[in-house]
Amino acid sequence: MKTFLVIFAITIVSTLFCTSKNKTSRQNDSQINCDDGGCEGTYTGPEFIHGADIAHQFSNKMAGSVGDKLKALYDQGYYCKVAFSKINMSTKGMGSGKVVYHLKIPFMVVDEKCEAYTSFDHVGGWNHSPALAKRKSELNTLLMTGHTLSISELKKTPEGLQEYWIQWKNKDTQASCE
Repeated sequence: MKTFLVIFAITIVSTLFCTSKNKTSRQNDSQINCDDGGCEGTYTGPEFIHGADIAHQFSNKMAGSVGDKLKALYDQGYYCKVAFSKINMSTKGMGSGKVVYHLKIPFMVVDEKCEAYTSFDHVGGWNHSPALAKRKSELNTLLMTGHTLSISELKKTPEGLQEYWIQWKNKDTQASCE
């Protein structure tokens, strides 16, 4: 019985260590840096793990970072929105199993606080068309009365990533703009 308990304990500790190590390495596969001019980052790693499109999840991380930075700038009296036409995406190696997904989301300054946008998201597809209508329906519940989503043109990489980038006025941050 002692031998069983020792083996069981070693198995549990090993499993916890390996799981923790895997989470850390996945988090370190991407890096995002934001400043007053925008956010830029790169994911390097596998496209898919157990069927999940891990590389495309970098778009989620970037969207969160952009939204956080736009809110922080707004709170400092620096009013911005994303410059959709200047977004740059590249997905080198896509289709090979390992990809380098680089993304640059630049900001542009606006004159008035109610011209700014402080929430940001995306809808995309890794080798398939984005479900834009569904995403618009989900995000419309977050809008202030009388406001609309601002949606980019469809952005594509030569390797097959397709993204619509979406911005809007955050209900809480920009409540005075209603």
